[in-house]
Amino acid sequence: MVVASRVDPDLSPFDNVHSEPKSRFAMLDDVKILANGLLQLGHGLKDFVHKTKGQINDIFQKLNIFDQSFYDLSLQTNEIKEEEKELRKTTSKLQVKNEEVKNMSLELNSKLESLLEEKTTLQHKVRALEEQLTNLIQNPPGAQEHPEVTSLKSFVEQQDNSIRDLLQSVEEQYKQLSRQHSQIEEIENQLRKTGIQEPTENSLSSKARAPRTTPPLHLNGTKIEQDDLPADCSAIYNRGEHTSGVYTIKPSNSQVFKVYCDTQSGSPWTLIQHRKDGSQNFNETWENYEKGFGRLDGEFWLGLEKIYAIVQQSNYILRLELRDWKDSKHYAEYSVHLGNHETNYTLHVAEIAGNIPEALPEHRDLMFSTWDHRAKGQLYCPESYSGGWWWTDICGENNLNGKYNKPRTKSKPERRGGIYWRPQSRKLYSIKSSKMMLQPTT
Repeated sequence: MVVASRVDPDLSPFDNVHSEPKSRFAMLDDVKILANGLLQLGHGLKDFVHKTKGQINDIFQKLNIFDQSFYDLSLQTNEIKEEEKELRKTTSKLQVKNEEVKNMSLELNSKLESLLEEKTTLQHKVRALEEQLTNLIQNPPGAQEHPEVTSLKSFVEQQDNSIRDLLQSVEEQYKQLSRQHSQIEEIENQLRKTGIQEPTENSLSSKARAPRTTPPLHLNGTKIEQDDLPADCSAIYNRGEHTSGVYTIKPSNSQVFKVYCDTQSGSPWTLIQHRKDGSQNFNETWENYEKGFGRLDGEFWLGLEKIYAIVQQSNYILRLELRDWKDSKHYAEYSVHLGNHETNYTLHVAEIAGNIPEALPEHRDLMFSTWDHRAKGQLYCPESYSGGWWWTDICGENNLNGKYNKPRTKSKPERRGGIYWRPQSRKLYSIKSSKMMLQPTT
């Protein structure tokens, strides 16, 4: 490096001539120090450049990963949109089917109204015919009047046949409506599982519908015979209805009422009791135990009157299905005889099959009691153990209508007042769920 020399202007030319000249170049040590510093700066810049390149590469990799994730998310979003479009189409189809069902219902109503009108007309004609027959009986006609009576009889028979045909067509249309409602229920269940609902006022209700059956018809105060209604769930099953659900039955010498038919085991059973979650209070009065209470699609007691109406028709099997809190399943089947109201619905059973030891006492008369109706000679079992049941002279053997208790949350006396069964000289089994059901032996 060249260094410019400075000359002091105060010095004389003589002094300037005799002064020792200064060097124009820097010292070698200074140059080495400067070069070393520049070299270190270069190495530092090189390391910085390499480090910056690595950071930039990491950023690019993260950007690529983000782009791929965004692309995958876009694909999933497109798939969800396609599924939503399909669900909307399905919902639209359901709405159209619902409108068709409504239209068919309106047509059925109009046909029923026309049937009522025809029945009224027929009644008037029958009255007129009765008057004519009365006149014919009082005044015997000649031979020439017999063709008129024959024509009147044939007219009445034709009207009766037309009424029967109309009733049959109405029943067939109701069966078709029942099948369509079942299909709609299945599609609605599929829609509810997807979790996507159509936000419109005309969206289908998520409430499950029970299978529809032919209702009783009343024409001008005259009740039409309902002998064609099934007597129990076995009769319904034999007619081709193999789906579990709520149906209408009419046992012999009984009124029409609804029952829940259970076909999960592959054979039809008429449920008379169901416990599963404690949503229904079973500590009811005698009157309610006679008539029944609860929801047929949830927890319920069918009613002693209805149970008696079913079992008095034929020989029936009583089946108990129990599940404990370890999810172990147990069952027992009995041949059963049930008395009427005057006998406090006395129950007499004999075991046929099962794996529940002494779930019900065999070959003994078990009278039904509640807290407000205690059978003569019985102890105060309902007051101590809750619920209505077929008690013996010894309380605490079993009770499937007791208070619903969850395990490990109640004391031993409280568990004893809940749903349980206890074989003789054995421990008490607490029950999580129970079913009581009937099926004819033939």
